[in-house]
Amino acid sequence: MTTPPRHEPESPRDLVGIGIGPCNLSLAALAHPLAELDAVFYEQRPGFAWHPGLLIEGATVQVPFLADLVTLADPTSPWSFLNYLRTRERLFPFYFGERFHMQRAEYDGYCRWVSQHLPGLRFGHQVDAVRWNPERDVFEVDFTQLDADGEAEALGRTYTRNIVLGVGTVPYVPEPLRPLVEAPGVPVVHAADYLDHRAALLAAGHVTVVGSGQSGAEIFLDLLRHRPAGREKLHWIGRTEAFAPMEYSKLGLEHFTPDHTRYFHALAEPVRDRLVAAQWQLHKGVDAATLAAIHDELYRRTLDGGWPDAVLTPGVRVRTAGRIAATRVELHLEHVQQGSRSRLATDAVVLATGYRERPLDHILAGLDPYLRRDSAERPRIDEQFRFVLDPSVTGALYAQNAELHTHGVGAPDLGLAAWRSASILNSLTGKEPYPLPARTAFTTFGLDEPGSRVPTAREGKRLTPLAD
Repeated sequence: MTTPPRHEPESPRDLVGIGIGPCNLSLAALAHPLAELDAVFYEQRPGFAWHPGLLIEGATVQVPFLADLVTLADPTSPWSFLNYLRTRERLFPFYFGERFHMQRAEYDGYCRWVSQHLPGLRFGHQVDAVRWNPERDVFEVDFTQLDADGEAEALGRTYTRNIVLGVGTVPYVPEPLRPLVEAPGVPVVHAADYLDHRAALLAAGHVTVVGSGQSGAEIFLDLLRHRPAGREKLHWIGRTEAFAPMEYSKLGLEHFTPDHTRYFHALAEPVRDRLVAAQWQLHKGVDAATLAAIHDELYRRTLDGGWPDAVLTPGVRVRTAGRIAATRVELHLEHVQQGSRSRLATDAVVLATGYRERPLDHILAGLDPYLRRDSAERPRIDEQFRFVLDPSVTGALYAQNAELHTHGVGAPDLGLAAWRSASILNSLTGKEPYPLPARTAFTTFGLDEPGSRVPTAREGKRLTPLAD
């Protein structure tokens, strides 16, 4: 039996955020000083947590500390990473440490600090449905208030003129391996849950890491460092043709600027789809320092003669998989270039197979008649991060990290979070509280650069949803 929820105003809010990950936390932090903006954010988890299963000791965030929640839009914000260090009396140690990249655990702690001090964040609230009410010209948001155990405690509804979706991503498990993950027995775990199963993985006789990106590299390195020399019994395989470094040249990084985002958005849909696949090394490669650390550790283990019992093979895909009795797993592998096939028996598997955008069909089911879609049935999202809706809907529905197909590789990048949040707030308020730069890259990505000019907030407020 549920109890009445906390009081929700009958008059519509200006903004409801769904999900509190780094993207919506950035938006909440930049919205905080805008006193005229009535905003609330809902998250079903009991508190903020950023990839807790991957907070491996020493692992760093792959963007500089300036890519915090607010600095690239407002360096004077009290919610900056540097102010977090100041409140912890850690500014001088950070200064003398000369670190440009913070540790993952440090970034998680910083975000939790912001989430614990910002008003308007409602953890333990699961959003169940979103609808458009044409009679009141508002969105209706139904939610369930959860208790400490995640059980339903109360039902509620709030009304809002605008919504921003920041529901994040979910771990991806390839189809051939899903039955193994769902069955008990041999540990087959996604990298997202690595630390929860680390002790069992270290104790396993033989461990296979599947996935050649950053998470796979970090997990392989952590296992390698903690298994005995000469008896490592590790396999690391991935589909990419090499354990490739992430593109980190200075001009290469300009693909993560607002200039490239606007250029990408203006391209034709088929071109965008080809580019997303082709630009994988911009965001799915491995940090060069991590690759160097792996090589150093492997080399160290050759100093007394012999080679470590570790096999690193790129260009391999898992065709099928099955269990051997109740204690082992057999992976059926295919080498992409050779066209050869083999079998690998292992005692544990870590799936560093990445994440996918969280499906929006359920939460947006009530808005489906109003959504405009592209040829692949994906939501169309305009340059200002608004879902393209039927003109009868006067409110705006914004996307946070759900626009890879329309805005390119910068969509999930933490370095663009503050700029995107500021863009949304400028569009929402029509007052341009966060002036944004007209140019951000030395590279000119197209001959005529369509859409390269930054719309002012006032122009953005007048715009009807754009055809994508």
